[in-house]
Amino acid sequence: MTPLPCILLIDDDQTNNFLNQNLLNRLGVAERLLVALDGQEALAQLREHCAPPTPTCPTLILLDVNMPGMNGVQFLEAYQHLPLARQRTIVILMLTTSLHPRDVERVEQLNLVNGFVSKPLTAQKVAELLHTYFGQALPSG
Repeated sequence: MTPLPCILLIDDDQTNNFLNQNLLNRLGVAERLLVALDGQEALAQLREHCAPPTPTCPTLILLDVNMPGMNGVQFLEAYQHLPLARQRTIVILMLTTSLHPRDVERVEQLNLVNGFVSKPLTAQKVAELLHTYFGQALPSG
């Protein structure tokens, strides 16, 4: 498996971020992990790492929905205004415990999210998303 250049975790829960970082590091799925505590911080990270595109521009975003400040849906609304080239190269997955039907409808209308992954993130879920979205498998062992 070739590690992804960069993954961006967007979640206000420090414990979730810690656990997800440990899991992703243990699995060796990314050369670099970026963390943002809300949508505004995530947009700043994207501007820093993707304009112009650098090797640290995320290829995968794991996005929480419910966050104080700029939540996941608001992030997507702002993200859609970034240059189209960036939108097409980044896989966005909603990582959440539950979604309000109104949020699901809005996310689907934006047509930016590649899929939904339920919390907690596990090695099996990571393996499935790597296979589905990147055609890769976790290293065995």
